[in-house]
Amino acid sequence: MSEWFRDRVAVLATMHRKEQVMAPLLEQALGVSVVVPDEFDTDLFGTFTRDVTRPADQLDTARLKARAALERTGASLAIASEGSFGPHPALPFLPCDREIVVLIDQQHDLEIVGEVLAIETNFSHITVSTLEDALIFAQKQGFPEHGLVVMADATALPSDPMIKGITSEARLTEVVLQRLQRYDRVHLETDMRALYNPTRMKAIAQATQALIAKASRVCPRCQTPGFAVFSYQHGLPCAFCRQPTAGILAEIYQCQKCQLTQEMRFPNGIEVADPAQCDFCNP
Repeated sequence: MSEWFRDRVAVLATMHRKEQVMAPLLEQALGVSVVVPDEFDTDLFGTFTRDVTRPADQLDTARLKARAALERTGASLAIASEGSFGPHPALPFLPCDREIVVLIDQQHDLEIVGEVLAIETNFSHITVSTLEDALIFAQKQGFPEHGLVVMADATALPSDPMIKGITSEARLTEVVLQRLQRYDRVHLETDMRALYNPTRMKAIAQATQALIAKASRVCPRCQTPGFAVFSYQHGLPCAFCRQPTAGILAEIYQCQKCQLTQEMRFPNGIEVADPAQCDFCNP
């Protein structure tokens, strides 16, 4: 892998200090020199506070960021991340943070994606009618280490702009009381931008490590980095009746250069499925 990336400049498409956690990992593992473009406005690609709509889905938005950074700098290697918050896909009442980090290498016509689904997040919001309730909410969300956003309501009325990046009790008190003088209630939410959210920064670091792990896996035939899981083969046999279940029997790896595929059976070290998950034993 080293000859693909070592001693190259990698442009990191961020304005929210993600380089603090991403750059050391990338530089050590890939041998690149990470730089951040000057005055690169990633808010053009969407904001968590909904005042700017994301132009595409999560992965494609990360790609758009990376390509914009390449175009702006003239570099051939770029890295971008994109986060998304919402209910856990398997546990709807549990909030989670899905972080994607994408590497685009124009020199080698290569794309590698790292991803993590983190259940450690303070993603939350509330509408309050008193300063006391606002301060209680803030304390629960790890304030002031984690920043807050205050707005008149969840729709962010243009006539009363939201205040982002609040990181002191004095400022929070001032903003909330100002809004409560004009409105009966005020909307607060956690500021999910990386520089105001240490918990999210951890997830971004984890996604970066996932990217590095994927880049470190090279094709057995052509040695291209990013020999990654392309699809899954279901049908793990039931431990009781031996009938196929929805469990994963094998992961199918594929090289994006030479298209070599390779099957890895029992990727989780589990060779039979729990009968409780079997449609034949539990019709």
